[in-house]
Amino acid sequence: MARRLRCILFLAALSAALLPALLASSGDSDPVYRSCVEQCQKSGCIGEKCFQHCKFSSDGKPIDGPWYIKEPLYLRWKQWDCLTDCRYHCMLAREEERKKLGDKPVKYHGKWPFNRVYGIQEPVSVALSALNLAMQFQGWISFFILVYYKLPLRPTKKTYYEYTGVWHIWGILSMNSWFWSAVFHSRDVELTEKLDISSAVALLGFSLILAILRAFNVRDEAARVMVCAPVIAFVTTHILYLNFYKLDCGLNMKVCTAMGVLQLLTWAVWAGTTRHPSRWKLWVVVAGGSITMLLEIYDFPPYRGFIDAHAISNAITIPLTYLWWSFVKDDAEFMTSALLKKAK
Repeated sequence: MARRLRCILFLAALSAALLPALLASSGDSDPVYRSCVEQCQKSGCIGEKCFQHCKFSSDGKPIDGPWYIKEPLYLRWKQWDCLTDCRYHCMLAREEERKKLGDKPVKYHGKWPFNRVYGIQEPVSVALSALNLAMQFQGWISFFILVYYKLPLRPTKKTYYEYTGVWHIWGILSMNSWFWSAVFHSRDVELTEKLDISSAVALLGFSLILAILRAFNVRDEAARVMVCAPVIAFVTTHILYLNFYKLDCGLNMKVCTAMGVLQLLTWAVWAGTTRHPSRWKLWVVVAGGSITMLLEIYDFPPYRGFIDAHAISNAITIPLTYLWWSFVKDDAEFMTSALLKKAK
């Protein structure tokens, strides 16, 4: 118990030390950048590059309504406006100046300077999120086929594996989270940010529930409710707070880090005590999950404007997803075999 407590305290201290690096943002307070954005909004140009939608009437309203309405249908989803375009191109211009002076990149409005591709803000993260979504779908489908068509069923047509239902819920929440991750990295607006954050929090909360249920082999329905109820209440309250009171990214990072650490510790302790034949897969996933968590906390500027810590974290998650679903299927076979032996 003391050893577990030391691990939790160490990870908590590490998270607290690294969080300030994530929350820092100084690019948007740069006088040169701010002046560039102001001039761009007035003139509609940055150097030789001009934006037709930055032409305003005398009362400060855009002429003929929002500029993006006149775009082709397949381009309207971007919904860039004068301010966001000015910020983007001023950011690129300022970063080019900083690079020549030997300065390191800084964040603008809480985001690193990324290069857009066809209106997509973070193309690498979008592609990796889509790959993660595909891997989750493949893993969930293969698990579904295994438990319902390859392994024996009870006379009631239910599976012998007692965690089938919770793994189905986890798979659906995972796919939902990766879908909104891809959408958010395509276009960062308040709605997509809230959907991305909310789906990630819901997934982390349920992952913690699942870790407790499986590691402690909780089978009784009343006991499961006692485990689930407080976690679901906390996660629901946190999501409502973020969506309807204050979108506090700093607080959300702390909450997600805490749930992630507790989840990884639960799996690690179980992997160290169980005789499960596939426990080595648990160890690999726990180690990989710890690395991805550190990458999410200790952020760094994107390489060539495309690959940042979050993108690398998403890349690591792809093979981990395959291995994780492999463990889940092994666990289903292991527990089904054990129950059938007991029945005989």
